[in-house]
Amino acid sequence: MHVLITGANRGIGAALAEAYEARGATVTGTSRQDGAQTYLDVTSPESQEALAHKLDGVAIDLLVCNAGVYLDKGEQLASGFPVDMWAKGFAANVTGVFLSIQTLLPNLQAAKSAKIAILSSTMASDTRAPGGSYIYRASKAAALNLGRNLAVDLKPLGIAVGIYHPGWVRTDMGGDAADISVAESATGLLARFDALDLTSTGCFQTWDGRDHPF
Repeated sequence: MHVLITGANRGIGAALAEAYEARGATVTGTSRQDGAQTYLDVTSPESQEALAHKLDGVAIDLLVCNAGVYLDKGEQLASGFPVDMWAKGFAANVTGVFLSIQTLLPNLQAAKSAKIAILSSTMASDTRAPGGSYIYRASKAAALNLGRNLAVDLKPLGIAVGIYHPGWVRTDMGGDAADISVAESATGLLARFDALDLTSTGCFQTWDGRDHPF
């Protein structure tokens, strides 16, 4: 089994990579850090093209779109949320997901029963809107919508797509006050990815297996 995880240098991505390696899977973990073994800036078409060239002809059984940013934490409505922050947030959290899937589609088609897992957030749900974090919420909602529509178009190709809330996790993004550890999130997500198939494609689920309201 070959798993590709974007943003695998830390946090949930790193924990998922470690867990799959422990299972004996071949793992390609990407990072935009200088010197990364598999460099990928998900927002850059040139970087995506370089990844496609590196993986030409290599089948990928599972693509985990994990790379993302939360730039507007603590921004104030009256004075914050600058335009360039919106552009960078959507570039990473939405366009970056689409480009990764588009770039690696031939690799996914080369595998049997390939899967795509998109990490969104409970903050994407339009039933849970407590205010604030407008850029992150809007971009994760867009990623959810993207995943739902991709599930329709990729089903005839035999590729299942799932969208997941990883939990409120104690990472640099989630903070020390978050509910669960990185290990708990990764363990739950692995079980969700294992269960994903064409009958459940388009699902929006939590890390611990509950269907999440849209």
